[in-house]
Amino acid sequence: MNSYCGFALATAVLLCLSALTFPIREPLFRSVVRVSDAGVPHALIAAVAEVGLLVSVASAIVLAAWTWLRDRESFGVLVAGGCGVVIAYLASEVVKVLVAQPRPCRTIDAPTVIACPDVDDWSWPSNHAVLAAAVATACVLAVPRSAWVVCPAAVLIAVARVSAGVHYPHDVLAGLGFGIVVVLSTVPLLRRMQRALSIKVDNNRSVNLH
Repeated sequence: MNSYCGFALATAVLLCLSALTFPIREPLFRSVVRVSDAGVPHALIAAVAEVGLLVSVASAIVLAAWTWLRDRESFGVLVAGGCGVVIAYLASEVVKVLVAQPRPCRTIDAPTVIACPDVDDWSWPSNHAVLAAAVATACVLAVPRSAWVVCPAAVLIAVARVSAGVHYPHDVLAGLGFGIVVVLSTVPLLRRMQRALSIKVDNNRSVNLH
Protein backbone atom coordinates (compact mmCIF):
# COMPACT_ATOMS: atom_id res chain seq x y z
CA MET A 1 0.00 0.00 0.00
CA ASN A 2 2.85 2.41 0.80
CA SER A 3 4.29 1.86 -2.69
CA TYR A 4 0.93 2.66 -4.28
CA CYS A 5 0.55 5.86 -2.24
CA GLY A 6 4.09 6.95 -3.03
CA PHE A 7 3.64 6.36 -6.74
CA ALA A 8 0.26 8.10 -6.74
CA LEU A 9 1.83 11.18 -5.15
CA ALA A 10 4.75 11.07 -7.59
CA THR A 11 2.33 10.88 -10.51
CA ALA A 12 0.40 13.92 -9.32
CA VAL A 13 3.62 15.92 -8.90
CA LEU A 14 4.98 14.88 -12.31
CA LEU A 15 1.79 15.71 -14.18
CA CYS A 16 1.52 19.08 -12.42
CA LEU A 17 5.13 19.88 -13.32
CA SER A 18 4.47 18.87 -16.92
CA ALA A 19 1.56 21.31 -17.10
CA LEU A 20 3.55 24.09 -15.42
CA THR A 21 6.59 23.70 -17.68
CA PHE A 22 4.61 23.57 -20.93
CA PRO A 23 4.28 27.38 -21.32
CA ILE A 24 8.05 27.82 -20.84
CA ARG A 25 9.05 24.69 -22.75
CA GLU A 26 11.37 26.38 -25.27
CA PRO A 27 13.54 28.48 -22.90
CA LEU A 28 13.61 25.61 -20.41
CA PHE A 29 14.68 23.18 -23.12
CA ARG A 30 17.44 25.56 -24.27
CA SER A 31 18.68 25.93 -20.69
CA VAL A 32 18.84 22.17 -20.07
CA VAL A 33 20.62 21.53 -23.36
CA ARG A 34 23.07 24.39 -22.80
CA VAL A 35 24.00 23.23 -19.28
CA SER A 36 24.31 19.60 -20.38
CA ASP A 37 26.33 20.54 -23.45
CA ALA A 38 28.81 22.44 -21.30
CA GLY A 39 29.13 20.09 -18.34
CA VAL A 40 28.30 16.50 -19.31
CA PRO A 41 30.23 14.31 -21.78
CA HIS A 42 28.19 13.77 -24.92
CA ALA A 43 29.05 10.07 -24.96
CA LEU A 44 27.50 9.66 -21.50
CA ILE A 45 24.32 11.50 -22.47
CA ALA A 46 24.00 9.44 -25.64
CA ALA A 47 24.58 6.17 -23.78
CA VAL A 48 21.92 6.88 -21.17
CA ALA A 49 19.46 8.30 -23.71
CA GLU A 50 19.74 5.37 -26.11
CA VAL A 51 20.82 2.36 -24.02
CA GLY A 52 19.57 3.24 -20.55
CA LEU A 53 16.14 1.77 -21.21
CA LEU A 54 17.66 -1.57 -22.22
CA VAL A 55 19.50 -1.67 -18.89
CA SER A 56 16.22 -1.05 -17.03
CA VAL A 57 14.50 -3.84 -18.95
CA ALA A 58 17.44 -6.17 -18.29
CA SER A 59 17.17 -5.38 -14.58
CA ALA A 60 13.47 -6.27 -14.68
CA ILE A 61 14.27 -9.59 -16.38
CA VAL A 62 16.83 -10.43 -13.69
CA LEU A 63 14.27 -9.52 -11.03
CA ALA A 64 11.69 -11.73 -12.73
CA ALA A 65 14.07 -14.69 -12.65
CA TRP A 66 14.86 -14.07 -8.99
CA THR A 67 11.19 -13.79 -7.95
CA TRP A 68 10.30 -16.91 -9.96
CA LEU A 69 12.80 -18.86 -7.89
CA ARG A 70 12.27 -17.18 -4.51
CA ASP A 71 8.84 -15.52 -4.29
CA ARG A 72 6.02 -16.53 -6.64
CA GLU A 73 3.66 -13.89 -5.21
CA SER A 74 6.09 -11.13 -6.19
CA PHE A 75 6.60 -12.82 -9.54
CA GLY A 76 2.85 -12.61 -10.16
CA VAL A 77 2.92 -8.89 -9.38
CA LEU A 78 5.85 -8.40 -11.74
CA VAL A 79 4.06 -10.27 -14.54
CA ALA A 80 0.99 -8.07 -14.06
CA GLY A 81 3.28 -5.04 -14.08
CA GLY A 82 4.89 -6.26 -17.29
CA CYS A 83 1.47 -6.34 -18.93
CA GLY A 84 1.00 -2.79 -17.66
CA VAL A 85 4.28 -1.77 -19.32
CA VAL A 86 3.02 -3.04 -22.69
CA ILE A 87 -0.32 -1.28 -22.24
CA ALA A 88 1.44 1.96 -21.25
CA TYR A 89 3.62 1.86 -24.36
CA LEU A 90 0.73 1.17 -26.74
CA ALA A 91 -1.43 3.85 -25.13
CA SER A 92 1.39 6.40 -25.31
CA GLU A 93 1.83 5.66 -29.01
CA VAL A 94 -1.84 6.48 -29.58
CA VAL A 95 -1.56 9.69 -27.55
CA LYS A 96 1.55 10.77 -29.49
CA VAL A 97 -0.30 10.46 -32.79
CA LEU A 98 -3.33 12.33 -31.46
CA VAL A 99 -1.28 15.21 -30.01
CA ALA A 100 1.27 15.27 -32.87
CA GLN A 101 3.69 17.65 -31.17
CA PRO A 102 6.91 18.15 -33.19
CA ARG A 103 10.17 17.39 -31.43
CA PRO A 104 12.32 20.32 -30.28
CA CYS A 105 15.16 19.15 -32.51
CA ARG A 106 12.82 19.80 -35.46
CA THR A 107 11.74 23.28 -34.44
CA ILE A 108 14.52 24.77 -32.30
CA ASP A 109 18.08 25.54 -33.36
CA ALA A 110 19.95 23.84 -30.54
CA PRO A 111 22.72 21.22 -30.36
CA THR A 112 21.65 17.57 -30.28
CA VAL A 113 23.73 14.68 -29.00
CA ILE A 114 21.86 11.93 -30.87
CA ALA A 115 20.14 11.90 -34.24
CA CYS A 116 16.76 13.61 -34.32
CA PRO A 117 13.99 11.02 -34.91
CA ASP A 118 11.85 11.08 -38.05
CA VAL A 119 9.46 13.97 -38.64
CA ASP A 120 6.40 11.82 -37.87
CA ASP A 121 7.94 10.45 -34.67
CA TRP A 122 6.19 12.86 -32.32
CA SER A 123 7.46 14.27 -29.05
CA TRP A 124 4.69 14.17 -26.39
CA PRO A 125 4.76 12.10 -24.29
CA SER A 126 8.24 10.61 -24.31
CA ASN A 127 8.02 6.86 -24.96
CA HIS A 128 11.38 6.32 -23.28
CA ALA A 129 10.13 8.07 -20.14
CA VAL A 130 6.84 6.14 -20.25
CA LEU A 131 8.63 2.80 -20.50
CA ALA A 132 11.30 3.66 -17.93
CA ALA A 133 8.68 4.73 -15.38
CA ALA A 134 6.40 1.79 -16.16
CA VAL A 135 9.24 -0.73 -15.75
CA ALA A 136 10.36 0.94 -12.52
CA THR A 137 6.81 0.91 -11.14
CA ALA A 138 6.33 -2.77 -11.96
CA CYS A 139 9.64 -3.65 -10.28
CA VAL A 140 8.96 -1.63 -7.13
CA LEU A 141 5.44 -2.99 -6.69
CA ALA A 142 6.89 -6.51 -6.88
CA VAL A 143 10.09 -5.91 -4.90
CA PRO A 144 10.08 -2.55 -3.07
CA ARG A 145 13.83 -2.66 -2.42
CA SER A 146 14.47 -2.42 -6.16
CA ALA A 147 13.39 1.24 -5.97
CA TRP A 148 16.97 2.20 -5.11
CA VAL A 149 18.05 1.08 -8.59
CA VAL A 150 15.12 1.37 -10.98
CA CYS A 151 13.73 4.74 -9.90
CA PRO A 152 16.98 6.72 -10.30
CA ALA A 153 17.50 4.92 -13.61
CA ALA A 154 14.10 6.10 -14.86
CA VAL A 155 14.86 9.70 -13.88
CA LEU A 156 18.29 9.59 -15.54
CA ILE A 157 16.79 8.24 -18.76
CA ALA A 158 14.20 11.02 -18.80
CA VAL A 159 16.79 13.74 -18.16
CA ALA A 160 19.08 12.28 -20.83
CA ARG A 161 16.32 12.44 -23.45
CA VAL A 162 16.03 16.19 -22.86
CA SER A 163 19.79 16.71 -22.62
CA ALA A 164 20.23 14.84 -25.90
CA GLY A 165 17.96 17.40 -27.57
CA VAL A 166 15.09 15.12 -28.62
CA HIS A 167 12.45 15.99 -26.01
CA TYR A 168 11.06 18.96 -24.11
CA PRO A 169 11.05 18.72 -20.29
CA HIS A 170 7.25 18.49 -20.23
CA ASP A 171 7.45 15.50 -22.59
CA VAL A 172 9.44 13.41 -20.15
CA LEU A 173 7.57 14.62 -17.07
CA ALA A 174 4.28 13.59 -18.65
CA GLY A 175 5.85 10.34 -19.84
CA LEU A 176 7.02 9.43 -16.35
CA GLY A 177 3.60 10.17 -14.88
CA PHE A 178 1.83 8.31 -17.67
CA GLY A 179 3.94 5.18 -17.22
CA ILE A 180 3.35 5.14 -13.47
CA VAL A 181 -0.41 5.64 -13.58
CA VAL A 182 -1.00 2.95 -16.22
CA VAL A 183 0.92 0.31 -14.27
CA LEU A 184 -0.70 1.37 -10.98
CA SER A 185 -4.11 0.94 -12.60
CA THR A 186 -3.29 -2.31 -14.36
CA VAL A 187 -1.61 -4.35 -11.63
CA PRO A 188 -4.54 -4.56 -9.15
CA LEU A 189 -6.96 -5.49 -11.92
CA LEU A 190 -4.72 -8.20 -13.37
CA ARG A 191 -3.88 -9.56 -9.92
CA ARG A 192 -7.58 -10.03 -9.20
CA MET A 193 -7.92 -11.85 -12.50
CA GLN A 194 -4.91 -14.03 -11.68
CA ARG A 195 -6.36 -14.97 -8.28
CA ALA A 196 -9.79 -15.70 -9.74
CA LEU A 197 -8.22 -17.94 -12.38
CA SER A 198 -6.14 -19.72 -9.74
CA ILE A 199 -9.23 -20.38 -7.61
CA LYS A 200 -11.11 -21.70 -10.64
CA VAL A 201 -8.25 -24.06 -11.52
CA ASP A 202 -8.06 -25.31 -7.93
CA ASN A 203 -11.82 -25.92 -7.85
CA ASN A 204 -11.67 -27.85 -11.11
CA ARG A 205 -8.88 -29.99 -9.72
CA SER A 206 -10.93 -30.73 -6.61
CA VAL A 207 -13.93 -31.76 -8.71
CA ASN A 208 -11.77 -34.02 -10.87
CA LEU A 209 -10.26 -35.70 -7.80
CA HIS A 210 -13.72 -36.54 -6.49
